[in-house]
Amino acid sequence: MIEIREAQAGDLADWMALWQGYCEFYGADIAPDITLSTWARILDPMNALTARMALIGGNMVGLAHHHTHLSTWDRRPSCYLEDLFVAPNARGFGVARALMDDLISLGKARNWASIYWITAEDNETARKLYDSYAGRDPFVRYCVNL
Repeated sequence: MIEIREAQAGDLADWMALWQGYCEFYGADIAPDITLSTWARILDPMNALTARMALIGGNMVGLAHHHTHLSTWDRRPSCYLEDLFVAPNARGFGVARALMDDLISLGKARNWASIYWITAEDNETARKLYDSYAGRDPFVRYCVNL
């Protein structure tokens, strides 16, 4: 049975292990102070960034970081799913799908206009899951690093 819930203050060590796994997967080297700042923002009820955590048998096995924002295209907020990660030993058990389904249910309950996300072009495993929810939109992402 997969349990999905909000991140809690006592989750830091388990979250940290998942976060490091996510960063390693993408080859990202995030400074420790940025990681701790991210965790603090997740726990801050005044901050838009939050995390849904997946547990199996009480063990934390997945995360979904997301935040909502206003849109010029709808009165309702939209949700950006920023990070989704499942520990390698928990893959194949439906954890990622459970996190996606949970976020969709949350969005319906909170009257979000949409949930959107990006993934690496070569992340075929994730893309198979994501394709089961929605097709790619016609937009191309651009990024100016500052």
